[in-house]
Amino acid sequence: MQYKRILLKLSGEALMGNRQYGIDPKRLAEYAQEIKSVVDKGIELAIVIGGGNIFRGVAGASRGMDRVQGDHMGMLATVINGLALQSALEDADIQTRLQSAIKINEVAEPFIRRKAIRHLEKGRVVIFGGGTGNPYFTTDSAAVLRAIEIKADVILKGTRVDGIYTSDPEKDKEATKFDFITFEDVIKKGLKVMDTTAFTLSQENELPIIVFDMNKPGNLLKVVAGERVGTKVNL
Repeated sequence: MQYKRILLKLSGEALMGNRQYGIDPKRLAEYAQEIKSVVDKGIELAIVIGGGNIFRGVAGASRGMDRVQGDHMGMLATVINGLALQSALEDADIQTRLQSAIKINEVAEPFIRRKAIRHLEKGRVVIFGGGTGNPYFTTDSAAVLRAIEIKADVILKGTRVDGIYTSDPEKDKEATKFDFITFEDVIKKGLKVMDTTAFTLSQENELPIIVFDMNKPGNLLKVVAGERVGTKVNL
């Protein structure tokens, strides 16, 4: 395996499956099996998951809701997704811990960096919920922040697209895929990988990002094994 400790970033929308909103148990079960294949190889795995399938603070603010209130609702949505993913992982006999940046002691452990690292060393999958605990920061930023804190080797961004393209491949049939690209080139070309805050934080800490199709069976294990899957962003 090329990587020992990884942080997997999943979007909330990924949990919808073919639904318009909410959580698809079938998709959760599929993801649990993908994650199990990696954990069984002795890889230390942490996960940050979004909440867009339930609520988006930015969308709420655009309809007149207070942005801070909306972002707090979005953070709670990530905890709901974290609980759902935790249940699916435990059904697959994977030991997990859910840590939240917002204190909800009856539901999740508070985020404590040293405790999270200890869980990983013991082979437990750690799910980070609640974003960064602060409004105006996305779960992309939370993913990069947590990856740096736990000293992850790489951030794996699981999407429904198999990498980074010159333009949106779902809209432009002429779009071409990058196998490798530098942080600098992503910025120059104006490509959307993560929000600017998250991307800059990753660049400054020399933390590579791999964008890949999480919905294709076996892809997660291939990425961790070092196979050329998706697009790798590094220095």
